[in-house]
Amino acid sequence: MIESSAFGVMTIDGRTYTSDLFIFPDGRVQEEWWRQRGHMLCVDDVLLLADAAPELIVAGTGTSGRMRPAPDLQAFLGEKGIALIAEPTPRAVDIYNQKRTAGLTVGACFHLTC
Repeated sequence: MIESSAFGVMTIDGRTYTSDLFIFPDGRVQEEWWRQRGHMLCVDDVLLLADAAPELIVAGTGTSGRMRPAPDLQAFLGEKGIALIAEPTPRAVDIYNQKRTAGLTVGACFHLTC
């Protein structure tokens, strides 16, 4: 579970991270996640996460919500049977924790700054 999040930092299961990251459905965290187009979340940016076959991907779009999903991302994930929720990171943290607690198979990607 995500214990806390603030600008540029996130604590997950007692470990603190300071770079953008993935959380895979099995709870594994991949640090230093980079997007090809900065503040645009594209299909190629989430392929590893999609390959893990979650029911849902929660995308934290930054503290101020500056990162935006590309127009084709929702359709791509939908074809794989994966729902997408993209919200500013503080709200996305709450959603991620709620969905995990509810028993969904959830993956996540978080932009920790802007």
